[in-house]
Amino acid sequence: MADSGSEASGTAEGSLAEEFAVPPQVEEVRGRMAEFAERHAGAGRRVVLITSGGTKVPLESRTVRFLDNFSSGRRGASSAEYFLDAGYAVIFLHRHRSLYPYTRLYAGINLLDALATEGGAEGGSARVLVDQTALPNITTVLQRYQAVKAAGLLLPVEFSTLSDYLHLLKAAAQALSSIGSKAMFYLAAAVSDFYIPASEMPEHKIQSSNGPLQISMKMVPKMLSPLVCDWAPGAFIISFKLETDAGILLARARRALDTYRHQAVVANVLDSRRGYVAVVTSGDTRELRLSEEEVQCGVEIEQRIVATLVAAHHTFMAQA
Repeated sequence: MADSGSEASGTAEGSLAEEFAVPPQVEEVRGRMAEFAERHAGAGRRVVLITSGGTKVPLESRTVRFLDNFSSGRRGASSAEYFLDAGYAVIFLHRHRSLYPYTRLYAGINLLDALATEGGAEGGSARVLVDQTALPNITTVLQRYQAVKAAGLLLPVEFSTLSDYLHLLKAAAQALSSIGSKAMFYLAAAVSDFYIPASEMPEHKIQSSNGPLQISMKMVPKMLSPLVCDWAPGAFIISFKLETDAGILLARARRALDTYRHQAVVANVLDSRRGYVAVVTSGDTRELRLSEEEVQCGVEIEQRIVATLVAAHHTFMAQA
């Protein structure tokens, strides 16, 4: 008899194949990710897949309206930088227009306000000057990004909808399966829990003249089961748990570990997510906090999260 994990894995994979449209570029992207992972693993590097940003759930086939969530991709983008600093190669699976490593530091700045021209007639040849007071630390950040790019350490992969995300996650897992315990999955994307199957979705824009809207949605299949059991069984896998009730946070994180049998859950509460997380593993719970002074000095909780998980991954590889 199959165990519950195998049954859940089969159900999730079946739903993915039947109810979520396959993005046309998925095979080409799978190939690029596999080449990236094998090249860096062959050079002795560990490879982390980071998922980042929210997922968009269309309400119509020709999408005008959709359901979304608050995620900007801040945690995923900042974590990517710290993993790169720690010597990892990074596949960055991110939502279209969500925050991106390095440029995320300037997300609230109007770029044109930080630039000026010198010399040349209007519309002609001129030098572009950068106001470095408007773009703090831009020289250091640019040099870091250029070094990462020159070394080919960052592979960005973009998704837009929930369907895109699920299929690209499966492709990434299969691409990284060949490098075994050198692969880490850092699943920071805020994935929707609900969706409308393509077969039940109206083709055209829902008309407001039809009156109040009633929507029936299905539960999104949990991809952790096939990821852990089938797609990348040798990898080090971290999921994220966000709650608004601190009283249930750790219990929910431990339940997720018991259910999916992966390696760690990063648990946080919505209101304090930038200054506190708990990293929950099967044998330990490590609470990470920033003091007010650290926050004022620009310390980011993601730096602590990544350092903790890098050490745990090292131990995992030694035991594999």
